[in-house]
Amino acid sequence: MHTVVVGTSGTSSADVVAVARHGARVEISPEATAALAAARAVVDALAAKPEPVYGVSTGFGALATRHIGPGLRAALQRNIVRSHAAGMGPRVEREVVRALMFLRLKTLCSGHTGVRPEIAETMAAVLNAGITPVVHEYGSLGCSGDLAPLSHCALALMGEGDAEGPDGEVRPAGELLAAHGIGPVELREKEGLALLNGTDGMLGMLLLALDDLRRLYKSADITAALSLEALLGTERVLAPELHAIRPHPGQAVAAANMAAVLKGSGLTGHYQQDEAPRVQDAYSVRCAPQVAGAGRDTLDHARLVADRELAAAVDNPVVLPEAGRVESNGNFHGAPVAYVLDFLAIAAADLGSIAERRTDRLLDKNRSHGLPPFLADDPGVDSGLMIAQYTQAALVSELKRLAVPASVDSIPSSAMQEDHVSMGWSAARKLRTAVDALGRIIAVELYAATRAIELRDGLVPAPASAAAVAALRAAGVAGPGPDRFLAPDLAAAEGFVRDGSLIAAVERVTGPLG
Repeated sequence: MHTVVVGTSGTSSADVVAVARHGARVEISPEATAALAAARAVVDALAAKPEPVYGVSTGFGALATRHIGPGLRAALQRNIVRSHAAGMGPRVEREVVRALMFLRLKTLCSGHTGVRPEIAETMAAVLNAGITPVVHEYGSLGCSGDLAPLSHCALALMGEGDAEGPDGEVRPAGELLAAHGIGPVELREKEGLALLNGTDGMLGMLLLALDDLRRLYKSADITAALSLEALLGTERVLAPELHAIRPHPGQAVAAANMAAVLKGSGLTGHYQQDEAPRVQDAYSVRCAPQVAGAGRDTLDHARLVADRELAAAVDNPVVLPEAGRVESNGNFHGAPVAYVLDFLAIAAADLGSIAERRTDRLLDKNRSHGLPPFLADDPGVDSGLMIAQYTQAALVSELKRLAVPASVDSIPSSAMQEDHVSMGWSAARKLRTAVDALGRIIAVELYAATRAIELRDGLVPAPASAAAVAALRAAGVAGPGPDRFLAPDLAAAEGFVRDGSLIAAVERVTGPLG
């Protein structure tokens, strides 16, 4: 199994996905262990002094004015974890919990948090054992970081609360730790606070969404090309010289992808030869590269923000080992991550919207240029894909609602000490829902476009298009014919898009797409 080594200088998005989704093992580098020990020495030295230090010998948030004596400091750290593990609602997905735990481990290993090496080692052991703490949907305001979600993870390290074992069964965390030979941690000064003060949940969900959206944007280029072909449109709008004079990089990539899919098509270019000749195609067809390209450029911006956050050590207070200091700061505020999470939800909504418009055009006999109404076998007796488009439209409507930004909201908390929060966790949760919906929308367009291409008797599709149709049929998704139970076909088409099978089928003909 692939092993990810955690050092002192951040990690990569690929490593986060490997640990979160694919169960990669985690190891802590010797350099990180040394950095953990050095930072801990600073905390121990400050803890021995009579002067209060926030997070080491004081209360937290609005209670930071109380100086806590040595005899109560272990209780202080236990209590912050227990009291902050106050989430409610449905369980958060396993991959999200693993991502936020791994990202918290990454920050611990930076040498700026002041926890002992054994705290980091225990977190790595829990990840490697496949133990996933139960984290709930609601509880984070995105400032100070994702407090409640991270607290539920810290609680499991203490052997308290519930967790899911590698077999999928939820059991008391203490039982699972014991079953895997992992001893629960006993927290000391600053360690409870360091385990729960970061943007790890929202960042983890951002990285997982970027992994999904990379695949979905490429899939959307393919389905847009298939729709253009099925509508007998023109590929001339994809010429690179047209996109060079408006030099948005994502637009050029999307146009090149569509052109590659359509190379050798016998269906394109008929837009002036049917019964309703067109001077140009509709916006949903002609402007596909512009919309998908803008979304791609948004992805690139979000990756830049994510990479910066991956390189960061987010905690409060933070240890500066070289200076022998522990300083309060505001780096836990989730605004940078929250903004791009919202931005991606907007881009996803627009990509889904334009895909639905192409589907609707394929089903409308007045705009489909010779295709049967709703792509039905015997229109009137058969309804064809009429209600598949309803489902797609409902998903688009949901995407529009999810595009309303969460990051512009703020609800003051902690007796007005935390009086401006990022709502980044909420932005991340709705983006996950948006990404799921987008995958389904693209699947419906794929289902409609492939059926429409097969109904163009006597016209030969592009080799890449034919490969996509053949692979979809081989996956058990039926082609044209009398009405059938559609939901299983749509679900299979969704799986075909999500797992990359559509891209793989096309790239076997075109080579790698952008």
